[in-house]
Order: sequence, then C-alpha cells, then structure tokens
Amino acid sequence: MLHRSARHLVEYVCARLLLGAVKRLGPAAASGAAGRLAALIGPQLPVSAVAARNLATVLSALPESRRACILRAMWDNLGRTVAELPHLATLRETPAGPGYEIVGAAHLLAPPAHAGAAIYVSAHYGNWELLPKILADRGAAFAPLYRRAGNPGIDRAIRALRAGADGSMPAFAKGAAGARAAAIHLARGGRLGLLVDQKLNEGIEVPFLGRPAMTTPFPAQLALRCRCPVIPGRIDRIGPLRFRLTVEAPLPLPDSGDAERDVRTLTWAINQVVESWIRARPDHWLWLHRRWPAQPRPAAAPARAWAARRTPAG
Repeated sequence: MLHRSARHLVEYVCARLLLGAVKRLGPAAASGAAGRLAALIGPQLPVSAVAARNLATVLSALPESRRACILRAMWDNLGRTVAELPHLATLRETPAGPGYEIVGAAHLLAPPAHAGAAIYVSAHYGNWELLPKILADRGAAFAPLYRRAGNPGIDRAIRALRAGADGSMPAFAKGAAGARAAAIHLARGGRLGLLVDQKLNEGIEVPFLGRPAMTTPFPAQLALRCRCPVIPGRIDRIGPLRFRLTVEAPLPLPDSGDAERDVRTLTWAINQVVESWIRARPDHWLWLHRRWPAQPRPAAAPARAWAARRTPAG
C-alpha cells in the first residue's frame, strides 16, 4: 500500500509539472510539441506492441511500413489530445483557423417527443476530449460515463480540466453505481455521452472491424428501454488545432419483439459506425486497447438486413 501511494504521488507531481509546462506553451505550441514527442517516443514503448498487433490483425492487407506510419500518427494524435486538454475551454466555433466546425448540427438535439433524452456515442478517435465542450457550446451538454484513472490525484485533475471545458454537467464513473446513476439521468430526460470502443469482458460478443469483440451493450440497453435516440459523432483533425465534429443521424431503434436480439442488433450497428470512421482514418483511432481475442475468428454480422436500412448519415 505504501509503495502504491508513493508511486501515485510521484506520478501526480510529474503530471502537474507537465500540465504547468503545457499551459505555459499555449494551445498550438503545446499541441505540436506533444505530438512530435509522442510520435518519437511512443512507438518504442512496450504498449505499442499491442497496437502493432491490432493493426496487423485488422489491416493485414497493408504493408508493414504503412502500418508503422499509422502507429506513429496514432501516437502523434494521442500526444496532441493530452496537451490540448488544458486549452479546450479556449476553442470556439469558427469558419477557419484554430477552433472547430460542425457538420450535421441538426442532429445534436433530441426531438421533443423524447423529452430531451439522448445518447451520444463516440470513440477514442481524433480529439475525443473536445466532444463535451462542443456540445455544451451548442446547448446539448451531456453527462459522460467515464473510466476513472488509476491514480486518484490524476483522476481529480483530469475531471477538473474537463469540467472547466464543458461546464458543470454530472459525470458518472464506470461501474455498477455509475451505470445506475446514468440510467436515472437518462430516464429523467438527461443526455448521456459514451465512448463505446473499448473491450468489456462482461459485454456481448459482436463484430468489430471484422473480428468478434466483447462489446458493451449498455447504450443499446438504455436506448431501447427509454426509446431515445442514439446519435453517433466523431471529431477529425483537419489542421493545426483545427477540428471538425461530424454528427450522424440517429440510429434506427430495432423493435423485433425479442429484447436480447434487439440489443445485439443495435450494438452491432453502433460498432459498424465506429468501424467506418476507423477504416477511413486509422491514424485517428487509439489502437492501444486489447480489443480482440488473441486468436480472432471471422465474425458473422448479425441482422445485416436491418442494418442495411439504417438512416444515412447527416
């Protein structure tokens, strides 16, 4: 216990020092410096072996040199995302230059029939940390369901930075208590935001990037229970400190009369949306998670006929 506490203290002090340096640099300089440094050091770290294996599994048709470029670009994006976190509150919707633009803004707010309740789904793609801030700016603030950092001090610092960027919306930590609180928030007409691309051992096996993957059914379960919209959105980097939020049309909610089948069908549809983003810009996705089994087998996609009727992206 003492050893862990000492390690957490050292990690926290180092994180605060880095945070101070990033703040002093300014947004553009911090983003560029952190991206270059991460692209240089990241591929040498042991965890990169996981990313390299994932890339070889999913993008086996690409030459190894191309996959190595994607790996470096992934680290560049991750470094920039971390360094930009203290500066998110300064970014604004602008037609050009540092800031962001929105495509599909009409899909942001839930129809009145749903009493405002909506589930926004995204992934560790582009600068995912910017999503809450943009939606708060547009009057569609949501309560995120997030994974706690292992270090309590760093977790508090991250939550403070996020709160400074997107206001005072509640945030629910992943786990049984957080899931219950999130479900109550949605049932009362609130909005939830979830990153749905990580492995969940207690989830259901659904195809993702052509391989079976244990996937959270939570957004599908909530949406089908409340009959509220599931709205996908992603943030692409389109220039130095320049971002584009693309909001897609709400996913159709299946209603076959078989609750388990409907959850699996909607979960697969969510996976397919995220997969389309990753295949288009693989350098934007965080390949570091152990998303698939060690020896993946080809996945049969459920409910293809229903998915083919999906409303086109807005």
